[in-house]
Amino acid sequence: MTQQGAALQTYNNELVKCIEELCSKREELQRQIQQEEEEKNRLQHDIRVLTDKLSRVNESLARRLAARADFDRTIAETEAAYMKILESSQTLLSVLKKETGNLTKATEPRGGKDH
Repeated sequence: MTQQGAALQTYNNELVKCIEELCSKREELQRQIQQEEEEKNRLQHDIRVLTDKLSRVNESLARRLAARADFDRTIAETEAAYMKILESSQTLLSVLKKETGNLTKATEPRGGKDH
């Protein structure tokens, strides 16, 4: 019976050792799980912060793009109006030169010199 008792004691010791190893592995796994949960929480916080920042940047960008479109429209309208002014000035100058020529001809003595 002593051999059986010794065998039983050996099995018991090995069983306790295996259970202790399993508990140790579980504790390590629990530590890893806790670290990953903390990292997950940090990442979720960072995502919220970045999402808010992205939203603000998108809103600012939309306002700036709209303002740029207003600038582009105003510049285009102003340039078009300026071109019309230039064309009108050119036409006016041409008409004025023609009229000046006609007036000069009308005021010149006819048939040569009067002296």
